[in-house]
Amino acid sequence: MSQNLSQSAKNIQIWRSDPVKFVRDLFNVEPDEWQKDVLEAFASRDKDKSRISMCAAAGPGKSTALAWCALNFLLCYADIGNHPKGAAVSVTQDNLKDNLWPEIAKWMNRSEMLREMFVWTKTRVFAKEHPETWFISARSWSKSADEEEQGRTLSGLHSDYVLYLIDESGDIPIPVLRSAEQGLTSCRWGKILQAGNPTSHEGMLYASTTKLRDKWFVININGDPDDPKRSPRIDIEWAREQINNYGRDNPWVMSYILGKFPPSSINTLLGPEEVEAAMRRHLREDQYSFAQKRLGIDAARFGNDFWCIFPRQGLAAFKFIELRNPRSEEVAARVSFAKAKWGSEIEFFDGTGGFASGAIDAMMQAGHSPMEIHFNGKAMDSRYFNKRSEMWFEMAEWVKKGGALPYDAGLIKELTAPTYTFVKGKFMLEEKDQIKKRLGFSPNKGDSLALTFSLPEMPSENASIESLVSGGVDNQKGKLLHEFDPFDDERG
Repeated sequence: MSQNLSQSAKNIQIWRSDPVKFVRDLFNVEPDEWQKDVLEAFASRDKDKSRISMCAAAGPGKSTALAWCALNFLLCYADIGNHPKGAAVSVTQDNLKDNLWPEIAKWMNRSEMLREMFVWTKTRVFAKEHPETWFISARSWSKSADEEEQGRTLSGLHSDYVLYLIDESGDIPIPVLRSAEQGLTSCRWGKILQAGNPTSHEGMLYASTTKLRDKWFVININGDPDDPKRSPRIDIEWAREQINNYGRDNPWVMSYILGKFPPSSINTLLGPEEVEAAMRRHLREDQYSFAQKRLGIDAARFGNDFWCIFPRQGLAAFKFIELRNPRSEEVAARVSFAKAKWGSEIEFFDGTGGFASGAIDAMMQAGHSPMEIHFNGKAMDSRYFNKRSEMWFEMAEWVKKGGALPYDAGLIKELTAPTYTFVKGKFMLEEKDQIKKRLGFSPNKGDSLALTFSLPEMPSENASIESLVSGGVDNQKGKLLHEFDPFDDERG
C-alpha cells in the first residue's frame, strides 16, 4: 500500500512538470501539437506564461485543453495543509453549463484515479477528503450585471495555488479579469487561462493580443491547411474550400478557420432572448391586418434540407410549412393553395442557384406573378453588402420592434446563428454555407422569413383607411409600428 502511495506521489510530481505525459497516462490520448503548447505553457513557471490566451478557430478542441489543465491542476497542485482553488467562467452561464463544465466531467470519468479522488457536481469539482478547500467552482454573473459586478465574479480564491479558467472569452468584458489579476499577486503559483474565437474587438481575448499583449502568452489555434500545427479536428477540405471561395481576408475565414481577428468585429444579429420574446408576443388583428400578406419560399439546395414556405402580414408571422424533396409542381401547388386560402398578395422565391426555377415557372403558367430574389443580388439600401444581408437586417429590426413569431425551437437556432461584420464599409451577413457548417443544417426557415422583407412594407390592397390609421399605431405604446403614412402625398 505504502509503495503504491509512494509511486502515485512520484507520478503526480512528474505530471505537474509534464502535463502532456499526464494526458497520455491518465486518458490514453495524444494531444494535438497546439494542445501540447498549451500544456507545456501551463506547467511553466516563467512569469510571461502566467497568463495564457488561446485565440482559436471554430471547433479545434479548446474546451478539451482547458479541461485537461483544470484536472492537472486539481490533481498535481497541493501541499499538506495547502490546497488548490480554482474558478471557471464563460460568456454566459448556459455556455459554461453546456461546454466546458461537462467537458471536465467527461475527462474526469476516463481516469480511475480522478474518479476516486474527486467529485463532479453542476457547480463544483472538489476533493472528496477536502471539499471546502480543494476545488474548482463554476461561476457566472446575471444578465443585468454591470461591470463592477462582473469584475467580482472571480474573487474569493485564497491559496498558494490558484487557477482561473475563462472560456469563450471573445465577448467577455475586460473588467472580469480584475479579480483574477489580484489573485495572481497573492499566490505562490497561479495561472489565468482564457480561450475564445477572435470575433470581437471589445472583449478580453482581443485585449490579450493588442494593448495587453506584453502580459499574455498567446497561442494561435487554427485550421489553416498550410500550418503544420493546425487543428486536425477542423476538416481540412472544408477549410480549403472556404479559403478558395472567399479568400484569406474574408472575416469569417480569418476568425473561424485562421484563428485571426478580422479588421472589424463579428457580431450576432439576434439573441435568443429577442427571438423568444417575439415567440411569446400576441397581437390584436388590427395591429397587422392593414399590411400586405406575403409568402417567403426558400428552396432546399441539398437532399437533407427542407423547402420552407413562411407567411407574414405586417408584424405577424404565422406557422410555416416544410417540404422535403418536393417536385417543382408540388411546390407551386402548395404556394398557390396558400395564396388562395390565405389571400397572399405577393410571393418571394429564393432564386439563388436556380433551384426554384421549376416552381417559379409553374406558378407563372398558372397565371401568378411570383418574385424571384437572388440573395447575392444588389441591395436597395447602400448600407448592405448584398440582398441577403439587407433582408436579414430588416427582419432582425422587425423582431426587435414588435414582430410576433410562431414558436419553433429550430427557428430559434436559425435566427440566432448568423453573424455579421463590415466589408468595405457595408453590413455583410455570414455566408449560408458557413452557417450550415456550424448548425449542421441549412437555415431555410430563417431565409424564408427573411424573403418576406425583400421589398419595403406595403399596405394591403384590401385595407380600409380606418384600418390603416388604427392598425399602424400601437395604442398601448403610442409608437408608430411601420413606416407607411397614408396621408403622405409623396408616397402615393
